[in-house]
Order: sequence, then structure tokens, then C-alpha cells
Amino acid sequence: MKLVTRSELGWPTSAAPTQTSTKGVKVHYEGTEVSTKLLTDHAECIAEWKAIRKSHLANTAEGYSDVAYNYAACPHGYLLEGRGIGKRTGANGNQPLNIAHYAIVGLIGSSGLTEPTDAMLGAIRDGIDLLRQHGAGTEIKGHRDGYATACPGGPLYTWVQKGAPRPASTIPAATTPAKPVKYEPYPGASYFLNGTRPALGKSSPIFTAMGKRLIARGFGRYYTVGPGPKLGKADVDAYQAYQRSLGYTGSAATWPPGKTTWDKLQVPNT
Repeated sequence: MKLVTRSELGWPTSAAPTQTSTKGVKVHYEGTEVSTKLLTDHAECIAEWKAIRKSHLANTAEGYSDVAYNYAACPHGYLLEGRGIGKRTGANGNQPLNIAHYAIVGLIGSSGLTEPTDAMLGAIRDGIDLLRQHGAGTEIKGHRDGYATACPGGPLYTWVQKGAPRPASTIPAATTPAKPVKYEPYPGASYFLNGTRPALGKSSPIFTAMGKRLIARGFGRYYTVGPGPKLGKADVDAYQAYQRSLGYTGSAATWPPGKTTWDKLQVPNT
């Protein structure tokens, strides 16, 4: 999901009334001419969405507290936050209808840009799924269902009547489940030492893995290049700094690693 939040739009928290559940979601369109420039310039989509909110706030007859819709979907597949989660919509025609369903608008109109892209349909589905995770029921309807209007236009309404299926091109590719991370058991102080000194120059994949974890924890300033399989001074210095960050001092913060700090570092098994 490609979400553009209110804060990214420069908007404050929505002043719309709170509503934490509905029967489902209604789909809308703008019902006016929409420029085809939106197809090639995402900045135009953002400008369009901001203009919709501005016009709603300026509508004294309706007395909108915010842009009327919970979300908008643009031709590039972005879901644009409006009232957002847990807010009553102002878009469905009257208060009983607004209470019954949340609202998502596709940025298409009655002329100009009239056909939703697959990416837009995918973004509408993203919004439906998101709202379902936060109190929306399973119904998916068009604005015209229960209210005398042409909204959401022919193309979007036909899609809604089919159950609003997610276009195949917007279904995320299957990923291979991550293997459970296994950690190298603490091998004992002798593993890290040459007599009483750090085993500098000793080669083992575990030192590479250790160095990467130290860098991830913020101790990368000791490395001039990435950690390698040979234990180096940078590894020793970084590990000792890591031990000090955990509150150890004196000999307790010097090489070799202790079992407690090693377990906390979670060096993956190589």
C-alpha cells in the first residue's frame, strides 16, 4: 500500500466526528471534469486532493468539518488520507447514510479522466482493506446505492457491482517466508582470544556477522571498511563500545565478549 498521510499533506488531525464501525465502504467519484494530467503527473493528484478539501471547507451550506471522504485513490496507486480511520464520512448524502458506510473517492470524473486505472482500483481496495481492519463491515457499495446520484460513475460502479476485485497487477508477489533466525551459541572466551589477547587475524564468518550487528546497533564508526571474516581492531573496539553502552565498565567492558552481551547482540548463525 502506498499511503500518503495527512501529515505529509500538511493537514492537521481531522476534526470530523468519531465513528469506529460501519456496515462497510461506499465508493465515489468526483462527478465533475477531472484533468487527464493526473495520469502523468502525481503532483497533479496531490493538488487535486488538496483542492477538493479546500472546496469542501469553503462550502458553508454543508458545513463540512473536513474533506468529506475518508480516503482518495489516485491513478498512480496512491491512497491519500482524508478523514482517515475512525471518522464519520460526510460524503454519502445524509447523516443516516454517512453513519452506515465510510467513503473512498477515486480521482476520476464525469468528463476528462473518466476511467480508473488498475493502480487506482488497487488503491481503493487498499483503502477498503485498511478500513475493514479498523471497524468497517464487509459491504462494498456505490454512492448511488441508497442515494439519487450518478456517483461513482459507470466504470467504477460496474467494478463495485462485481465485488470490487483487486486487479491482478496490484496483487503483491508471493514472498518466501523468512527462515527462523538462529543464533550462534556463545562459544566461550577462548574462541575470541589468542592466549590473553584478542585473536586478531583469526578468520571466521562469525566475525563478519558480529561486525554487521555492531554496525546495525550504531557502532559503525570504528570501521573504515565493512567488517570482514578476520577479527580486527575495529571489531574489538566496536564490541567494547557496545558493552559500555549496556552499562558495563572496567574489565567487564573489555574484550572478549561475555555471554550476556553476546546474546543481546543476536549475531545470526553463519
